[in-house]
Amino acid sequence: MKLPVYLYGHPVLRKTAETVAPGREGLKELLENMYATMYASEGVGLAAPQVGLSERIVVIDADPVGESFPECAGRRLTLINPEVEVLDGERIVRAEGCLSLPGLSENVGRTEHIRLRWQDENFEQHEEEISGFLARIVQHECDHLYGKLYIDHISPIRKQLIRAKLTNIAGGKIRVDYPVKFAPKTRK
Repeated sequence: MKLPVYLYGHPVLRKTAETVAPGREGLKELLENMYATMYASEGVGLAAPQVGLSERIVVIDADPVGESFPECAGRRLTLINPEVEVLDGERIVRAEGCLSLPGLSENVGRTEHIRLRWQDENFEQHEEEISGFLARIVQHECDHLYGKLYIDHISPIRKQLIRAKLTNIAGGKIRVDYPVKFAPKTRK
């Protein structure tokens, strides 16, 4: 089942997500729904806060960009309670977009060499060093678990230049080709 993607301005996107305990009821179904939502939205990653759940869960299927970024080919990751450690390396600036910020793309600098620790859907521990664009995808999705969006990494001047677009997203004044949940309207 496709879930609605929560858009910029919704408070759940700014919360720090909670740790997921083994035996979490409905986990298998949630993961299936998150993958279905990600595929229907043509994304390569999706974090639980983006579907309204403040839980430390991320799904990634980087294979669609594998032709341009070979480290992504065949990579499908289910991350429960992930921890990212940024390792040494050059900071690379690349364009990033986000299903929660439709129609926007901004250049973001990230170190594309990380150590990732996580549990899979069976709560088995994993650890891996990841580089390149796959490391960027992982960092972008894991940022959601701390209430951060990629626009938090851009300059204040650049953020000011896109303020009208952000206001339109938060106000529900956009069209999107996938199910979404807008920020609740505030009463004046």
